Amino acid sequence: MLLFVLEGRAGYVYLLNFFSYDGLLPPWGMAVGGKHNGTHNDQALQRLLASLEQVCQKAQSGDDDRAFLAALLQNKALQALVHALLEAHDIIAKKDFLPSLTEAIYEAEEDEETIKIVQLVKSNEPLGATIKYNEIAKAITIARIMHGGAADRSGLIHVGDEVHEVNGVSLKGKAPHDVVHILQQSQAGSITLKLVPAEEACGVGGRGESRVRVRALFDYDPLADPLIPCQEAGLPFRRGQVLHLVCQEDPSWWQARWEEGQRSARAGLIPAQGLQERRFASLRVTDQEDDGLSAGCYSPMRKELKARRAKKIMYDVSDNEDFDRELISTYEEVARLYPRPGLHRPIVLIGPPGVGRNELKRRLVASDPDKFKTTIPYTSRPMKPWEVDGRDYYFVSRAEMEEKIRQGRFVEHGEYRGNLYGTSLDTVRAIVDMGYICVLNPHPQALKMLRTAELKPFVIFVKPPSIEVLKETRNKACARSTFDENCSRGFTDDEFHDIVYLGHKMDFLYGHMFDLTIVNEDLPRAFYQLLAAVKAVEAEPQWVPASWVVTSQ
Repeated sequence: MLLFVLEGRAGYVYLLNFFSYDGLLPPWGMAVGGKHNGTHNDQALQRLLASLEQVCQKAQSGDDDRAFLAALLQNKALQALVHALLEAHDIIAKKDFLPSLTEAIYEAEEDEETIKIVQLVKSNEPLGATIKYNEIAKAITIARIMHGGAADRSGLIHVGDEVHEVNGVSLKGKAPHDVVHILQQSQAGSITLKLVPAEEACGVGGRGESRVRVRALFDYDPLADPLIPCQEAGLPFRRGQVLHLVCQEDPSWWQARWEEGQRSARAGLIPAQGLQERRFASLRVTDQEDDGLSAGCYSPMRKELKARRAKKIMYDVSDNEDFDRELISTYEEVARLYPRPGLHRPIVLIGPPGVGRNELKRRLVASDPDKFKTTIPYTSRPMKPWEVDGRDYYFVSRAEMEEKIRQGRFVEHGEYRGNLYGTSLDTVRAIVDMGYICVLNPHPQALKMLRTAELKPFVIFVKPPSIEVLKETRNKACARSTFDENCSRGFTDDEFHDIVYLGHKMDFLYGHMFDLTIVNEDLPRAFYQLLAAVKAVEAEPQWVPASWVVTSQ
């Protein structure tokens, strides 16, 4: 291509000098050969230089320039160079920079076991496999292949393969930690493994990944888990984080990635659902004094329980009839729910009394009455002279209300001073059917009836701030106590402590059903966050239980 820029015979001489430059040899040599093979590339380049020199000599002899150009373009060495340049361009354009992997070499003689030699050329990344000592085979074997790692990408290493040598070092009589030490000395560069293939290649190389996404319902730290096969291979996560399950074959340890991470990232180990449920089930021992939940798992109430030892709600199953079920919640399969016309998801505000739920609901409805509506409760008490049926309450007889309660038509109900009060599920449906966004602030136990595929609510936990901030902000705003029937006084210190304590309790028991948490440190800021959340629900896809998406399709 340089020939079209340079003029005359001087161009041929320039080409010869250009390709003879020492600093050019390594990269051109790699391009011509196509592989990291220096000897072969140097020989090809030398042949090209010799051909160019012949062309230059003919050019200086005075023959016709067109003949020289034709001879140059027909030269096989130059054609090979152009082909290599185009191939190198394609490799760079495709960003094909993954470590080069050699093909497996199988050595076997009659009546002898097959030996597989695998060479991996990798960077500083981990190998992406775990090993264990097999007592039956009396050998170190591959225990697990991590999706996305170097071993997985090679497609040559499988679960169950016996490892006999690493970089020429025999592993006979060595323990797994010795192998780890050998591999640590080869963090970058070539690693050669001599393997005896497993009877059934059950590794993950070349296999499609699972499409299952789950929301984690507990916190997990692999570095605090003594049961995990390899702590460095573990994947930490927080409650509410969405995980992509890539492999669920192991009954105790799944492989997963963070959903927001890169798909090419190496997967990590997380406890399987069955294992984690057994861990949580062990907490049912009533007299257990240990504050920790289990290895690697944390309770949001641990700190509060230390301060209030008299109230061991972690083991007080009488607080909720479904406490055991709540306790062993581990993972929830989720899918994306995309906004669409006619989909009006109720906004449910959960929080302890006194945290500000009522005020947030009032402000939200007042911000756009044509968009937001709240429910009108039912009651069995007599109507007062200034009240209007259907505006203040739906006034019904006690017998009628008790019958609806038996039919399960109330999301929540209670009795106060001999009269029944409740929120009807039919009222919620009616508001949604009219095209409004229903705003509720029920007791958290109502989530069992509200959180369904029919309604698809968005649940927001209004969390109290620290006790110090709670006192400061409420006293500064002259907030009236919701624990006082007439709201004629401010909050007491005990009431502030109860608000924080009940907040921790709700978070522990029902936190796995919350879509968002808003800390009400400052009411205007909390309301702004609430508005932003509502807009996001209307405009952006949200992770919801997978059954909701299947049902709505």
